[in-house]
Amino acid sequence: MSRDFHSKKPIFKQIKEEIEDQILDDRLQEGDKAPSTNELVAFYKVNHLTIAKGVTELVEEEILFKKRGVGMFVSEKAKEKLIAKRRRVFAEEHITEFLREAEKLHISEEELISLIREKKGRLYNDYEN
Repeated sequence: MSRDFHSKKPIFKQIKEEIEDQILDDRLQEGDKAPSTNELVAFYKVNHLTIAKGVTELVEEEILFKKRGVGMFVSEKAKEKLIAKRRRVFAEEHITEFLREAEKLHISEEELISLIREKKGRLYNDYEN
């Protein structure tokens, strides 16, 4: 987990996304006990209500579920739900804007594909080095 917050998003959303990231990269898996609100408060050093707001959203989205008196756990199919949600958000927030900008710059579909492949290749090379 990271304690570094930036001002672009509310802190509760950043904490929520950190928990989602743990599920997406398998640090938390289906059925695993999630960190308690008190553990998150102690780790992040933020107000209890801030943590509760992020956790409540995860429960409402059925990513986490509560067992009364025991704690919170990662729901069945949580990872699949998160992938589907993030793909929708990615397409809406990033791809749409990307395509609009490409259109303004008169970049063809072939050029876009070439640029993506080039950047993807560099990204993988950076990971290997």
